[in-house]
Amino acid sequence: MSKIIIYEHINFQGMSKEFTSSVSNLVSENFNDCISSLKVIGEPWVAYEHTNFQGSQYVYEEGEYATVERNYTFSSLEKVTEDLANPQITLYEHTNYRGRSLVFTTETNLCYGNFNDVASSHKVQRGAWVLYEHINRSGAQLVARVSRDMPEYGWFNDRVSHLRPLKPGKPIITAEIQWNQKEEHVNTVVIDSLCGLNHGDHEQSFSTEMNKEYEASVTDSFSFSNSTQISWGTSFGVDMGVVKAEQNFPLSNTFTVEKGSSNTRTERKTYQPKSKEVDVMVPVKLTIVTGSQSKVEYGQYRCQSGNSITTEHWVPS
Repeated sequence: MSKIIIYEHINFQGMSKEFTSSVSNLVSENFNDCISSLKVIGEPWVAYEHTNFQGSQYVYEEGEYATVERNYTFSSLEKVTEDLANPQITLYEHTNYRGRSLVFTTETNLCYGNFNDVASSHKVQRGAWVLYEHINRSGAQLVARVSRDMPEYGWFNDRVSHLRPLKPGKPIITAEIQWNQKEEHVNTVVIDSLCGLNHGDHEQSFSTEMNKEYEASVTDSFSFSNSTQISWGTSFGVDMGVVKAEQNFPLSNTFTVEKGSSNTRTERKTYQPKSKEVDVMVPVKLTIVTGSQSKVEYGQYRCQSGNSITTEHWVPS
């Protein structure tokens, strides 16, 4: 869940309050003009100088801010709820969307082209953007959002020198195993040879009637779909408690998956003389929640038990 935590003093000291929805008037929350540091979890937030989302604007994406640009000046807070994927904005040279226009989909420094200090209106096709008065994200800010097209900037006309799209917060991923679609293949393990080892100083007898143990591997793996929307470095856990209990697998019940890293683990387990090879494959439904946006995709969990079985028998000295 997207939220903002505001603090009375810098470095997250003093009184604090937490909000999960926009606040038009911090006076009624007894926290007006006293914010000096804040933390944002999830989607970005916009802090305003005055109540009812008026006055100078300051944008904060997910992260911790030990200090803010204007201590003790914020009177309202607004949560950004747009889908921030695949952003696009059109800037116009004159007011009312007239004159030359340029379309942007990525952060741009306008000083490197012929549109610096030219724009006076805009339309946002997707996402949310921040327009800056100066280069390198400096100077006054103007937030541009879908369904809030601006036909005129007022004093901000002909002042835009830099713009960038807002980034979504880290997604929350929930893995749900689709047990009703499980595929399981079981094969009988044929042990055709035993290796007898003499661990003592004297010759010892070998008997097939003695207790024997067989060692085999258990391998977990997870594969993403080709069209996955999950970014590299994102990790989440898959609870495999049921399949572990059913098959008596020795691995831990939680299998951690990370996009961009190896999603396979192999451990050894000990079998008694009778054993079997088990290959379990089951679809996993991944629910990806980013701010107010929720998307679903599927991956596949696989667990193989009993592969590459080796046997050993030894008599202690």
